[in-house]
Amino acid sequence: MSEIEREAMEYDVVIVGAGPAGLSAAIRLKQLDADLNVVVLEKGSEVGAHILSGAVLDPCGLDALIPDWKAKGAPLNTPVKHDNFYMLGEAGQVRVPNFPMPPLMNNHGNYIVSMGNVCRWMAEQAEELGVEIFPGMACSELVYGDNGEVKGVVAGVFGLEEDGSYGPNTEPGMELHGKYVFISEGVRGSLAKELINKYDLSNGHGPQKFGIGMKEIWEIDPAKHREGTVTHTMGWPLGSNAGGGSFIYHLENNQVYVGFVVHLNYKNPHLFPYMEFQRFKHHPMVAELLEGGKRVAYGARAISEGGYQSMPKMVMPGAALLGCSVGMVNVPRIKGNHNAMLSGKAAAEAAYKAIQDGRSGDELTAYETEVRTGAIGKDLKKVRNVKPLWSKFGLMASLGLGGFDMWTNTLGFSLLGTLKHGKTDAAATEEASKHKKIDYPKPDGKLSFDRLTNVSFAMTNHEESQPCHLQLKDPSVPINVNLPKFDEPAQRYCPAGVYEVLDGENGPEFRVNFQNCVHCKTCDIKDPSQNINWVTPQGGDGPNYPNM
Repeated sequence: MSEIEREAMEYDVVIVGAGPAGLSAAIRLKQLDADLNVVVLEKGSEVGAHILSGAVLDPCGLDALIPDWKAKGAPLNTPVKHDNFYMLGEAGQVRVPNFPMPPLMNNHGNYIVSMGNVCRWMAEQAEELGVEIFPGMACSELVYGDNGEVKGVVAGVFGLEEDGSYGPNTEPGMELHGKYVFISEGVRGSLAKELINKYDLSNGHGPQKFGIGMKEIWEIDPAKHREGTVTHTMGWPLGSNAGGGSFIYHLENNQVYVGFVVHLNYKNPHLFPYMEFQRFKHHPMVAELLEGGKRVAYGARAISEGGYQSMPKMVMPGAALLGCSVGMVNVPRIKGNHNAMLSGKAAAEAAYKAIQDGRSGDELTAYETEVRTGAIGKDLKKVRNVKPLWSKFGLMASLGLGGFDMWTNTLGFSLLGTLKHGKTDAAATEEASKHKKIDYPKPDGKLSFDRLTNVSFAMTNHEESQPCHLQLKDPSVPINVNLPKFDEPAQRYCPAGVYEVLDGENGPEFRVNFQNCVHCKTCDIKDPSQNINWVTPQGGDGPNYPNM
């Protein structure tokens, strides 16, 4: 693409992604120096359109960034009042008492929020400080300088031909150059993936681990609504098939967030994460809550779960990875937004100091040191063994041993040291012949829904004439390799029904319905042949989440 003539704009800092990490970085930069030129580029049609999170927010990140957030009207309206934890069986549940849990598991002082709306509010704060924010601007390429440093990004390419070439109606976009470039694309972003590979940033660190999180917003009977109640469950319906669990959060206006997470290191390729979520809603405890209610939104996205030992090197010449581009989720707490905000703040402070010193295009080592040794590192280090214990020994061992390890870490030591993660989630998938098919009940259209009906509630849309952003490295692999070996799990792991195996005239055919894509990245992570490469479609395309 280097022969394409593009205009270039110069900034002090270019930020890719208007999530909690990117917006925190932008705000902090302008707090430190109002004269810095800072731009935020967001692929969603508006800020918040692609943000999906649980979310119970620990406000420590916001406290550090905007201490008077309450007076400024931040949308943290529902403090947590009750914290419940249940082990589910098929017909009933057992409440796990709160008292044996380590203090870090306590949700007192946290808030049930829509992170989409928190990001919309943060964008307003950033713009008041003079940050330029451009939604609908997908960053499709990195620009490198003469010495191999990251110099900027290409954004705003529209109207490519279906084969990816430039046609008469193609807008070539522009280059945005910065003294430093912050990549805060969220989980498994395409630019972050390129940088991790190019600079070998994962060398010496564990493989990143992931989950798929699916979420619906329900309006329920006011008589059943308990504002401020947080419920987490484990056990049924997943059992020993996969790790994971659910969340049910009662926010304001008789609304409830109902979510389900499946760890993507499951072995059985017949497992269907979306249908596990739908089945979960038929548990008596959940069905009783939702009956008579109405589902008003749906979405899904991957979650980085590797934690402390999976964080790659975060800096390279000219650029830094922020938030979920690194993977800063505290798995037992199911929280990462506070760490994303703190990472943005730390990156901004390192870049500000470097620019003050007349530097540019080098490695912001002070940022990485702060992340690993400061509040983020301390938060993640305490819980570093929970996920590997769960992966190796199952749910009960992770509850017992993991709980014990979190307690000892709270006291400053661990008898287990730092456990390693095993293989990647893709490599964890075993051949279909080793596993039984799973018989899932048909959705009833009241509590449970088929994928295509639910995807319509994500309001996702893609311009159909553009190149498919779900690139198959080898188009023959789905039918020739994945189908006979793994029963082509793309039919099931995608929460939006993007991938289908159809009966064609000459045998099975693989179809990619990229219009359905909600940008969760599960296919890029879980495909056992690692044959699917998720790249960004043109700006403004994808889901349009209202209050996720």
